[in-house]
Amino acid sequence: MTDFDPTAIAGKDHNLPPHEAIFQQIDDLYDEAKNWADGEPITDEAMHDAITKLYDGLHELGKQADELRVEKKKPLDDQIKAIQDEFNPYIQAKRGKVDLGKSALGDLLAAWRAKVAAEKKAEADKIAAAAEAARKAADEAMRASSGNLAAREEAEEQLAEAKRLEKTARRWDKATTTGTGLRTVWVATLEDAEKALDWAFARSPGEFNALAQKMADEAVRGGARAVPGFSVTEDKRAA
Repeated sequence: MTDFDPTAIAGKDHNLPPHEAIFQQIDDLYDEAKNWADGEPITDEAMHDAITKLYDGLHELGKQADELRVEKKKPLDDQIKAIQDEFNPYIQAKRGKVDLGKSALGDLLAAWRAKVAAEKKAEADKIAAAAEAARKAADEAMRASSGNLAAREEAEEQLAEAKRLEKTARRWDKATTTGTGLRTVWVATLEDAEKALDWAFARSPGEFNALAQKMADEAVRGGARAVPGFSVTEDKRAA
């Protein structure tokens, strides 16, 4: 291992593309790493130095590979950006002309359609009330016609008319809820944060805990050494 150089770069006259040359070196260092990372701990300074050199070599080659990756995909990124810049003014969500135009016109359409729907609902309620009154009057006439054939015939006619009104009322009621050009959207508005947090945790503890962990990690990286509900400990890792 004394002559092993994990950062050695292939000669300038090699035929491999730069990224393939780096991949080859990473493969070599990775195979070497498997020889060292065999479950046995470091036993002396020379072994530590050799592993450090191997670690640093992998790290440096990883940086070089990532730089080549960025360089290689830049033309594609530029093409994608050019396409996005060309289309975004028209079809970008919530900001393009299509969505902005639809939103403004949609407000006008929704207001008018809601007005028409409300008028239809008022008429439907009026017809339903008339049908209910006719039904009650017919029922009362039927009870009062006992023993009186002429009155019974008149009551039967009232009942038939009440049924016709009820059928008309059902048609009007259906017309107020279908084909209006409106759609129902339910919106949740936060009013009690404490109750909302209790509900969120009960509904999805794993997702809630993951969010709390993410926030705690960010706080610790920012210098916090005490986070409520968490134990903050020191952990040594290879640099």
